Amino acid sequence: MPKTEARFGAYASYYNLLYRDKDYQSEVDYLEKLLGRFSSQSKSLLNLGCGTGRHDLLFAQAGYQMTGVDLSKDMIGIAQGHAAENTRFIQGDAREVRLKESFDAVMALFHVMSYQITNEDIAAVFETASSHLETDGLFIFDCWYGPGVLTDPPVTRVKRLENDDARITRLAESTQDANKNLVTVNYEIIVEEKKTSHFQSIKESHNMRYLFVPEMKLFGENAGFRMEHYETWMTGAAPSLDTWNVVFVMRKL
Repeated sequence: MPKTEARFGAYASYYNLLYRDKDYQSEVDYLEKLLGRFSSQSKSLLNLGCGTGRHDLLFAQAGYQMTGVDLSKDMIGIAQGHAAENTRFIQGDAREVRLKESFDAVMALFHVMSYQITNEDIAAVFETASSHLETDGLFIFDCWYGPGVLTDPPVTRVKRLENDDARITRLAESTQDANKNLVTVNYEIIVEEKKTSHFQSIKESHNMRYLFVPEMKLFGENAGFRMEHYETWMTGAAPSLDTWNVVFVMRKL
């Protein structure tokens, strides 16, 4: 399994600014409803690919015991800098980490599963989830939804943001490999430091796999899960050809 930590190296420094418009609180509220719908008792959560820990902190404020794992030491460093009561953050690979303890539920959010670009990667994350759950425990994850990506292919996007310290322009250009169900997103992030007028250019490529319901069902069954439910992320609607993001709920048998 190749390590991919470098992909989030320099990117991590500007991650929270780039996603400051992401409504983490609404996402946590939504996930709490999913947890309540499919589990009568979920208070300890393992978050695979926790990034800078913003979901984890909000879950902890709501009374959950949170453990976040991320491959990037830079992301984990930021998360640990904001750690609060009922949170802990550990550097580790979602495909390999074994904490030798069980949780009520395991989550992988913000397309972590789509970063698993081979069958072996996906199967390994399912095994990680299974190893940290008792019978009836839940594995909840979202991903890029294949029918939507194929119907509405990715296009070039530009995002501009700033804070007190810097102005940031992010260019995202994508290429698609339909035979491998992959999209490669090539990012260029141009940073202008306001105090010094210094410019920095950061280039990173993120390979993303779009996924389909039948294959997720099969991967789940192979790891000892039953697919309980899937829906369009944040809306609860049935996925359609214009859906890019779907959430899956798996139950360990």
